[in-house]
Amino acid sequence: MCGTDPVGWGGLRLGPGAAVAYKTAVMPRLVFDIETSAVGLEHFDEVQQEYLFREAERQPTEEDKARKRVEISQQFSLWPFTAQVVCIAMINADSGKGQVLYQSDDFDEDALEEADTESSTVEFAPQVDEVELLTAFWDVAKRYDSIVTFNGRGFDVPFLYLRSALLNVPITRKDWLGYRYQTEPHCDLAEQFTFYNVSGREGAARKFNLDFYCKAFGIPSPKAMGISGMDVSSLLAEGRHRDIAEYCLRDVVATVDLHKVWEERLKGIK
Repeated sequence: MCGTDPVGWGGLRLGPGAAVAYKTAVMPRLVFDIETSAVGLEHFDEVQQEYLFREAERQPTEEDKARKRVEISQQFSLWPFTAQVVCIAMINADSGKGQVLYQSDDFDEDALEEADTESSTVEFAPQVDEVELLTAFWDVAKRYDSIVTFNGRGFDVPFLYLRSALLNVPITRKDWLGYRYQTEPHCDLAEQFTFYNVSGREGAARKFNLDFYCKAFGIPSPKAMGISGMDVSSLLAEGRHRDIAEYCLRDVVATVDLHKVWEERLKGIK
C-alpha cells in the first residue's frame, strides 16, 4: 500500500521548531530516515557465511572467535546485502506533512493510520513487504528536487540504492551521491556540522551523533522515549513494528529541526 497523495500527505503538524520555516522557489525538500534490520543467516549459503565470518576464524582462541562472530553479526544491520529496510519516515520540509512507510506482519490494505502526539499528526502506512515499501518510497522521491538527511550520504542513500537494486525495485532518483561539497540536491547534516570532516575524528569539528547534536542545540532528542537504532532488530522480532515507525519518525522530526538550525546559523560557511 502506497498511501495517499505522496506530496501532500494530509496531516502532519510539526511543533514550532520544525514548522514550515523553509522557503524555496523549486519543488519542496524531502527529509527522511531509514531503519534497517539484519536478515537471518539462513539467507546465506555456506560459502557466504564463511566469507562473512572469515575474520572471526582468524582469532587465536575459541572464545575470541565467538566474541568476534558476535561483533560481526551486530554489523549485519548496516550492510544492504545482509539487512533489509523495515521503515522509512519522511517529512515534506516545506509543507510540514509526512508519512511513515513500515513493514508490518499485521498489514491491512485498508489500514492507513493517523497517529496524534503532542507535536505531530502523521500518516502511518503499513507495507506488506520490503519491495512494496521501497516502491512506495521511490514514488515519493521522484517528486522532490532535493533531500535532507543526517548521515544519508554515508548510510541511508547507498543502502537504499543497493537494496533497491538487489530487489529489482526501480530507483527514481540517482543523483543523491553526486559532488560531495554541495548541498543540492542532497544536504547531509552530518557533513555540514563537521564541515566535510575538516578536522578528522578528534578535532574541533569532529562528528557527533544526531542525539548529541539535538541535545546541544536544545532540540528534543529522538531517543527520549528510550529507543535507539540498536533496538530495531529486537523490536522487529517482538512484532513491535509501530514502535519502530514512531522512533524513525522522531529521528526525522529532529533532523528537520537541526536543518533549521544549520540553515539559519551555519549555511554559507566556506
